[in-house]
Amino acid sequence: MSEKQKHATAYWKENLRYLVILLAIWFIVSFGCGILFREALDTIRLGGFKLGFWFAQQGSIYVFVILIFVYIRLMNKLDKKYGFDE
Repeated sequence: MSEKQKHATAYWKENLRYLVILLAIWFIVSFGCGILFREALDTIRLGGFKLGFWFAQQGSIYVFVILIFVYIRLMNKLDKKYGFDE
């Protein structure tokens, strides 16, 4: 395997690791907080609404948008690390 292929393979593995971590966070927030832990979170109120309801309706969307910006930042760093930046 050439040096360029090793470089690309390492880049792709690190990219997949980031994706798995960020998607796991999103799954925990959207499915976990919105469905599984809803009853426990409903004891807390946020702006007059039960927290479990809030996560199911809006919180998971906010977290998803934040994770998009986190992914952009991580990928920019990864591109610079492996020399794929423009």
